[in-house]
Amino acid sequence: MGKAWHANAQFPWEIARYVGGIENVKINLTLRIYSQKWHVYAGLAILNPEAGKQIRQYAQSVTDLYKLMLGGHREELEDRIKRAGQRVFGSREWEGELLLQDDVLDRFSLGKKPETPTPNNHLSLLAMVDCWSQLGIVPYDHMICSTPLFRLWLGVTEYLFRKPGLLDDVIKIAVEDNTFRSDDLEFTFAARGWSDCVTFGDFESYKDRFLSTQKFFEPRFADATKVGNEMISTILRNTK
Repeated sequence: MGKAWHANAQFPWEIARYVGGIENVKINLTLRIYSQKWHVYAGLAILNPEAGKQIRQYAQSVTDLYKLMLGGHREELEDRIKRAGQRVFGSREWEGELLLQDDVLDRFSLGKKPETPTPNNHLSLLAMVDCWSQLGIVPYDHMICSTPLFRLWLGVTEYLFRKPGLLDDVIKIAVEDNTFRSDDLEFTFAARGWSDCVTFGDFESYKDRFLSTQKFFEPRFADATKVGNEMISTILRNTK
């Protein structure tokens, strides 16, 4: 996401369609990662063969779903997304609350939320669940060793897939609304670019890609770190 926003020269908190709700988590996750050292994430991605498999599948899931959106293949897109959601979330008994609630999602914002938010197809989140599904991963089975960032990712994907009305709207938007189409194109390029770096074990390319985007977002790291810490503290309380 960070690389895509960088490619489009966008500071997402300054764009109305990227403020509020799920978008707040996306932005805070992105800035939290880019405020850290590049070699930490390069090492986690390149030196762990299991991470490599997941990164390659994620890039493939992004590409496959984006092609279905472009082609207007709504039935095929809906079937794939809902089957993925069933595999990842369907086996759980939902006795507790969502990991993230509406008030939490809206509270942690770097920008002013518009009165009428622009609907988003959330390609990044749909692809995450599709990736888990394709690899047979049930993320809740790994909570004991999960990081705060992983719990945030799980929280926002769960939020989307446990709200059937919202998920149906997202699928409809993915096919019928072109508002985010150019953003999604850059996101697809970015996902495949990172995947290539990891597949080839290319630390130098990883470093260059990371540092250039880090420099782009650097002016807002201080604000993002404060908001991100509060968000992470909240979700950790909900996942004990």
